[in-house]
Amino acid sequence: MRYNFRRAFPYMLLAAALAFPVDMQSQDTSAVSYDGKAFLTPLQPRDSVLIADQLKYGFELDNVTEGTEFLLPDYSKGFCEGVEVVSPWVLDTVSVQKGRKKAPSEYDIRGSVTITSFDEGQYELPPVYVIRVSPGGIPDTLAFSPSVLDVRTMPVDTASFKLHDIKGQIQYPVEFREVLPYIAGAVVLALIVLLAVWLTRKYARGGHGAGARKEPAHITALRKLDKFRGDAFWAPEKQKAFYSGITDALREYIVSRYGVPAMEMTTKEIFDGLKDKDISPELYGEARELFERADYVKFAKYVASQSENASAVPAAVKFVTMTYQEELDAEAGAEAGGQSVNEPKTREE
Repeated sequence: MRYNFRRAFPYMLLAAALAFPVDMQSQDTSAVSYDGKAFLTPLQPRDSVLIADQLKYGFELDNVTEGTEFLLPDYSKGFCEGVEVVSPWVLDTVSVQKGRKKAPSEYDIRGSVTITSFDEGQYELPPVYVIRVSPGGIPDTLAFSPSVLDVRTMPVDTASFKLHDIKGQIQYPVEFREVLPYIAGAVVLALIVLLAVWLTRKYARGGHGAGARKEPAHITALRKLDKFRGDAFWAPEKQKAFYSGITDALREYIVSRYGVPAMEMTTKEIFDGLKDKDISPELYGEARELFERADYVKFAKYVASQSENASAVPAAVKFVTMTYQEELDAEAGAEAGGQSVNEPKTREE
């Protein structure tokens, strides 16, 4: 089988190992002439070869005609006593000379294996035999003179040599500048947490700071009742939300105005708590009637009439404004009484 020289080089080693397993070392070398000397080049450049150093061992050929094939030695069964093959044959093209007038090109090639040794001493390496098959199909054997591998080890002064245990990992001291970013981050995080707690407590107490005045209870109630003005909630399917909203606004007002826990009470309990409060019987009766009608709508599926719906919000507003006005009158009377006791009453013009 013919190989193009340029494409065949990467596969020549595989072909030699699989298709043509030839033991070159067992050949009769009496009739073989040596075609130069095999090179021995260390991979680690230094003045001597130490134990476990790796070296390139192989041959060089110049002016190889394109289309030439090679069979290389098989070192899978051993190479040399005390020396081992680390990696198999590798063929490299050093240079290329183009042929003129359709003549084949010529190549300078370099083939080598990687070897190493783990024992000190001198080793005479085996010669390198290569079978070359010319483009015309004529084979010939090329031999390369062996080299000597001198492996040395580091000298040890036995007089002062002392065995030591394996040292552990070196522990370097931690410097302040290394931990400074972590300290700064912890301080910033603590400040953020403190700020969040302070803001939460501040707005939980009123939402506008300790110095801000809380909105009066009657203003809050009237604002909520104003949402239910008109007939938007008078439809039967909306009456439950209508009366719930009105009575909830009044319950909150009663809690703030009279201190009666109306949010958790029934209608009877609420008005039992309001009996001893300063509320006119008429206002008391209208408010109780409104709450009882709301209970019928919410719990007994009662459908209020148009007139009842129209009077619901005005009755609630009346209860809030009248009770607040009574509070203002009581405060004014208290202030006037205090003035008459402590100071002479001035003439009003």
